[in-house]
Amino acid sequence: MSHTTTTPTPAANGSAHARVPISALPLPPPSHSLTHTLTPDPHTPTPAAWRAIRGTRPSLQRRARLLAPDAHFSYVAPCPLPFPFRVEYPDEDADGEAQVAAVERWLVDREALKEVPSAAEARERGQQQQRRLKKYVSEKRDEERVLIGLAEIGLKDCVPHLDVGDAFDLLGQPSLSGASSEAPNGNAKVADEDAVAARQEFIDVLSGHALLASCEGEDPQAQWAPWSLRYSGHQFGNWAGQLGDGRAISLLSTPHPDDPDTTYELQLKGPGRTPFSRMADGLAVLRSSIREYLCSEAMHALSIPTTRSLSLIWLPKLPVERERMETACVLTRVAPSFIRIGSFEALNPPANMFFFGGGQQPAHLDALRVLGEWVARRVLKLEGIRWRGDLGVDGPGDAWGKELVLEVARRNARMVAGWQAYGFMHGVINTDNVSILGLTIDYGPYAFMDVFDPFHICNHSDNEGRYAYKYQPSMIIYALRSLVNALAPLIGAEDELGGKAVSPGWASSASPEQLKAWTARGVELAKDDMERTAEEASAVEYGRCMHARLALRRLDADDELLFSRPLLDLMEDHRLDFHGTFRRLARFRPAIARDAGALGAFVEGLLGLTADPERLDRERATADWKIWLEKYAGRIESERELWEQDGEDVDALREKAAKAANPRFVLRQWVLEEVIKKVEADPESGKRVLAKVLHMACNPFEPWGAEDFEGDDSSLDAETREERRYCSIGERKLLGFQCSCSS
Repeated sequence: MSHTTTTPTPAANGSAHARVPISALPLPPPSHSLTHTLTPDPHTPTPAAWRAIRGTRPSLQRRARLLAPDAHFSYVAPCPLPFPFRVEYPDEDADGEAQVAAVERWLVDREALKEVPSAAEARERGQQQQRRLKKYVSEKRDEERVLIGLAEIGLKDCVPHLDVGDAFDLLGQPSLSGASSEAPNGNAKVADEDAVAARQEFIDVLSGHALLASCEGEDPQAQWAPWSLRYSGHQFGNWAGQLGDGRAISLLSTPHPDDPDTTYELQLKGPGRTPFSRMADGLAVLRSSIREYLCSEAMHALSIPTTRSLSLIWLPKLPVERERMETACVLTRVAPSFIRIGSFEALNPPANMFFFGGGQQPAHLDALRVLGEWVARRVLKLEGIRWRGDLGVDGPGDAWGKELVLEVARRNARMVAGWQAYGFMHGVINTDNVSILGLTIDYGPYAFMDVFDPFHICNHSDNEGRYAYKYQPSMIIYALRSLVNALAPLIGAEDELGGKAVSPGWASSASPEQLKAWTARGVELAKDDMERTAEEASAVEYGRCMHARLALRRLDADDELLFSRPLLDLMEDHRLDFHGTFRRLARFRPAIARDAGALGAFVEGLLGLTADPERLDRERATADWKIWLEKYAGRIESERELWEQDGEDVDALREKAAKAANPRFVLRQWVLEEVIKKVEADPESGKRVLAKVLHMACNPFEPWGAEDFEGDDSSLDAETREERRYCSIGERKLLGFQCSCSS
């Protein structure tokens, strides 16, 4: 099912794309749709069957259960509610059957089953209406919903054809200082009816209040409904069994208007329980939602692969119990796919492994094949593979299993190299949190490095330091080994077929001995190549990033040994701020090393970035820095001719390049904590602070806060002074702050 659109609103902000309400976003063809290609939960095999279940037994969506072994996903409707559910039973002495019936009635009342006009339909009054997703709401669920964040860059990059109406006007002028956002002379901008309708539909759908679906007709290929993915995984090195999207529901996917072969999923995080929620409530709190919303866009600005943010909608009347009582929030994140390494592990789990969790289905190797073909062809878009059924291809087509592993290895290796180069710590690199696309995903207790410490642990639940900064590359390799193990029998079988792909039912008659032999052969073929591929890709990307941070154009084999590692050692030994040191080095020029006074002053500036001035061995630190800077000056001079060809002042060019690679603004823990407190205390002003911090995070290399100003701060305006403060290292008590997993 796909949609043509009518009466689009004009493009905004210079975009060349006509914009439509969220209910009119075009859908991909079935060949490019996950739900039309992979296998659904047999309890709801089609959107039509799912619609019928929601009107009679909606608890099927909310009850924790194991899916069938061959199922990849389950259709689920957003329904943010407190959990345990507050069901009132008609009779305290009612038997179990009567209580179950009461629960079903209570849930039916809160399901979005009532069809209401969509914003797209309203625009088409008097015209021939197009077939599109219909909008539904609940009769008894109408919680307050407040838009507090809208990521402009994420919107432009991923869904530029989405009309958000007057949402940006509603959010007000971004400001750290609380400067007035009122229009001049008090003349507020009045939005037209279509803009208001598009904005309200955007909020209603992305808060989980309204549902978009198409369940009519006899052809499932023309139907559409939201879904949650099944996956399993290793958590902190232990097998955890079935996990899945316990608080995430993908609403739809839509082709990018500039590249119809690339689709983007819009996924809600925190919209209520799914079959994968186990004992949890399926909700997310405002605190953790703000953290992910900001960091996704900050990582993109640093050119580190990541899922993207779209919106943040607060549900102030929906209580959520964590370490304290908090309120709910729904984050919308966007990515071409949210499939993880754990998605493959779910279909071929480790054998005979004891684990704590909700259970695990037996292996289903044909479901593994189906998932792998989808990922290899439509998600990773592997090149040079001839696929079964394509024009001119006879038989099963080419083998793809090992190529899938190697491509996932390359992508994740480049991602973790970016983490290391920019001091990002994920905190929970479980295999269910590792994207098949090599995207940073599932932002929980993450942190950016303050004082450089290679053994820093950002997650206070990580008692053994498994996911400390230093070990992150090794943990990505661990996850990739899990992918190899899951796909090993298929890779081994492809090898036995002479490099051809396996066919449907490929393992149905295989003996245990045959499966064991295939598995051993698959590991033999893929494991070492995967590790070598990942290590090489990571080394190349890390070297590229560090050369950019040091503004070096020539790639010398010993640069890491002579410059990068000693620099990090200096930061560690003298407890210097990681990002502040790199930003300060952007100003370094070789002439400084030739002037004793200038060199001494420059070193003093670097030592001012220490977190422990009272413990600093200033004499040793000064000597160490002078040695490194003199060597760095020589390295810079040795490639001067590579810069002179640009015909400008070499030192100025280098400084500009260095500042374009070393952020002035970093999303530090103290900044996150302050923003969260401001939004919680006063959402109206807090959302403007949030918007400004997002803007700074999306433009981290700008000279925020009059960076080069050396006069009296009191002479600066209030907004500039606040920018200056937000670019500082912050209070010492929050350096190395460890965050909770509870979100």
